[in-house]
Amino acid sequence: MINFEELTAIIVTYKTNRKILFDCINSINSQIKIIIIENNNDIILKNEIEAEFENVKVILSKENLGYGGGNNLGIKHSDTRYVFISNPDTVYSKDFFQNIKYYINSDLEFSLIGASYPNDNYLPYGGFTNRITDQYKKKEYNNFGLKDVDWVVGCSMLLDLKNIKMNVLFDENFFFFYEETDLCRRIKKLEGKVFNSNKLIVNHLGQSGSIGSEKDLKLEAEKFRNWHLMWSEFYYYKKHNGFLSAFRKIIGKLLRSVFKIFFFTITNQREKKIIYKYRFSGIINSILGKKSWYRIKK
Repeated sequence: MINFEELTAIIVTYKTNRKILFDCINSINSQIKIIIIENNNDIILKNEIEAEFENVKVILSKENLGYGGGNNLGIKHSDTRYVFISNPDTVYSKDFFQNIKYYINSDLEFSLIGASYPNDNYLPYGGFTNRITDQYKKKEYNNFGLKDVDWVVGCSMLLDLKNIKMNVLFDENFFFFYEETDLCRRIKKLEGKVFNSNKLIVNHLGQSGSIGSEKDLKLEAEKFRNWHLMWSEFYYYKKHNGFLSAFRKIIGKLLRSVFKIFFFTITNQREKKIIYKYRFSGIINSILGKKSWYRIKK
């Protein structure tokens, strides 16, 4: 019978608040092997974690690989059939991993299962079009607490590597945003099964758990988030639908950014102007085929 010995949890972290990270580790069942990819190469943090948690191994990445690259490295170092990908700013209830154990001990065939949120403020799954998303909303969960969807949020995902026919899972051209959507899309193209679960409930802090929660880095975090959101959106649609389709998708946001830069300049709203300058820059760099290069300044 399959048990937690066939499961590895992977956490990719970069300058995560120590308390938030330790809360995440403590909420994961201690029988589960955990690999932490430390993208900030913090040797003090590595020693501190490994001294406190016997089930945790910390790998220093040597460079900031981002979400996708960090998880690829973690998967490379895992030796189990199942992998659980977790953001560092998540906390799990005790029954969360009992429900995961139920999934991996059953005869259920899946490639990827995504978690749900404790409230309905954010939809944890979707379709590749708005019409399909609306159809998924109306769809009932089955007896396993699952329903098939096109994509799930990437903060907490259970993967059966046996049913994912790829040598490298995440496209490392993405640095931030759309990595999990792209992964789900490629899994489904290979006839894999992607589910959302209403039994796997996760508390996800999101931006309140990132460097954007620090006052002196709030603007830097907003610049970073907006630049990558726009870069990744165009790249994602270009990759799957072609350049012209991606351009039609993004042109409204490009023009809106130009208007907003002008408007916030004449109304002397400096921070908002800066944010839209970075949105514009992200779009332009992606249209020109440049790599996702922007990083937060130290």
